[in-house]
Amino acid sequence: MRRPFLVALLLLALPAFARAGTLVPLAAADVPALLKPPAHGVRIVAIWSLDCAYCEANMQVLAKWQRAHPHDTELVTVATDSVAQGAAIAARLKAAHMDGYPARAYTEASPGRLDFLIDPDWGGETPRTEIIRADGSRQGISGALATAQLQTHL
Repeated sequence: MRRPFLVALLLLALPAFARAGTLVPLAAADVPALLKPPAHGVRIVAIWSLDCAYCEANMQVLAKWQRAHPHDTELVTVATDSVAQGAAIAARLKAAHMDGYPARAYTEASPGRLDFLIDPDWGGETPRTEIIRADGSRQGISGALATAQLQTHL
């Protein structure tokens, strides 16, 4: 009786133990925490997919920005691919030198539902960048960003 309780408790606590470089499933129930405004600065959510040609370049621009502003910018990557493709997602993140950032991947049977929960105005195209400011304001941007474009949004 004690073992099932401990296993359930561990499964509920897993997101709290997630660290940079560890792929964590993203379910509908997790979206509010992902979109919660940071205490200060901005959280940038880099949404990408394995079949996206421009996603790596976009993530690298976002990572460069985060490294230049480490105290004001939190960067999280979210793959719209199923967490079941974890090995491929992890390999792509590593190849793009993005494996040091918190990483999430969709776990819902209906990915369009998560797209909608993240941003009702988003059509699911990638790359997608969600900027969440400490004051609660948000902005979603579709397409690859250049550093100058990112600077105008931040």
